[in-house]
Amino acid sequence: MVKLTLFCVIILAVSMFFLCIGIIFRKHGRFPGIHVSDSKAMRDRGVTCVQSQDRIARADNPRAVKEH
Repeated sequence: MVKLTLFCVIILAVSMFFLCIGIIFRKHGRFPGIHVSDSKAMRDRGVTCVQSQDRIARADNPRAVKEH
């Protein structure tokens, strides 16, 4: 049981090291952006994230009909 636990801990440590290798050895290493708005290709196509689309949709429309 102890051997299996130690083996799993070593595998996890090595995996975390390889996942972070780019961040550890770069001068200003950061995790890559995972949001749609972080991608230049998506911005060029006009694709935005859901939160941005929601904020735009909720913006006050000066031509909207006032509901009573």
